[in-house]
Amino acid sequence: MSMAGNLRKVTSLGGVDGLRKVARLARRRPRVDLSHPARSPLGSAVVNCVTYRDGVRTPARGDLVDVVERVRKRREGFVWLGLHEPTDKEFAGIAELFDLHPLAVEDAVEAHQRPKLERYGETLFAVFKTVCYVEHEELTATSEVVNTGEIMVFVGEDFVITVRHGRHGSLGPLREELESDPGQLAKGPSAVLHAIADHVVDDYLTVTDSVQADIDQVETDVFAETGARADPGRIYQLKRELLELKRAVVPLSRPLEDLATRPIRVVDPEIQAYFRDVSDHLLRAKEQIAAFDELLNSILQAHLAQVTVAQNEDMRKITAWAAIIAVPTMVCGVYGMNFEHMPELHWRYGYGMVIGVISVACVTLYRAFRRSGWL
Repeated sequence: MSMAGNLRKVTSLGGVDGLRKVARLARRRPRVDLSHPARSPLGSAVVNCVTYRDGVRTPARGDLVDVVERVRKRREGFVWLGLHEPTDKEFAGIAELFDLHPLAVEDAVEAHQRPKLERYGETLFAVFKTVCYVEHEELTATSEVVNTGEIMVFVGEDFVITVRHGRHGSLGPLREELESDPGQLAKGPSAVLHAIADHVVDDYLTVTDSVQADIDQVETDVFAETGARADPGRIYQLKRELLELKRAVVPLSRPLEDLATRPIRVVDPEIQAYFRDVSDHLLRAKEQIAAFDELLNSILQAHLAQVTVAQNEDMRKITAWAAIIAVPTMVCGVYGMNFEHMPELHWRYGYGMVIGVISVACVTLYRAFRRSGWL
């Protein structure tokens, strides 16, 4: 059954579920402009609701039910509904209104999902991991480098629902950019899906460029004169943050490939070429992350090698000084024995001779170790 058919079916039933449940909720509250970024009859989770016709934004008067009904009666245009971290209660009416699958709704509310693309009947459900570079004055073993969030997108023939999780990844600038190109927006909800995917992948490239600066700094510190004393915790922290970025980027390859190559009813064929371009950008981000991972492994191995070399140098110095100190220790130990008849024991110049022999032996050993590079 089509989305419009489900809408008529729920209306004709007249039960507590479906559209009447949403309509009663709307009637209990004053009607406001749904395009306002922070107010909605359905709760504060709805941050924006806009309708588009022929790629041009049209006023969204009334509650959400009225907006959807007008769009479906005209059979042209679509609704873009934006939410931020909705609760089950806030999302329940919207899920029934648009006939969203319960499994997709559960993923959208709970978040913490892997990037993926799923089809539920005539509705497409996509999950994108958003990333943001965390600015810091100096990289430490506990610095947060990459912060992640999520954007879930429901795409139907006449609607787009975006559910955002996290402190970043606002779609407001993206919406304004799309509205400046009505020709692209006129291609329908799939144009919004492409714009979101392109926006997310571009952020991947921006973050990888910033992470590269941190890696270059760590590499410089490791290969400096004091590299052996550098903090290896910074390298491990970068590897952990890089793993977080990898979890966001790598699983998105298959969904973008499906959007670019497989025929999907709600995706305009002209938009598929744009998804191929996004897939190419994602491939670049993946290659950069793989290169960073190998580079960090090399930096870590170089650091460990420097530490080993430094330890060997310290051991050689300790051994050389121990050998030098062994000479007076041996001589003093021999003459410290309590025997009455020992050579030169009662000789007037015996003490001076022993001190002279010890000094000459120690200086000779010191010069020998200096020439060999042990001291």
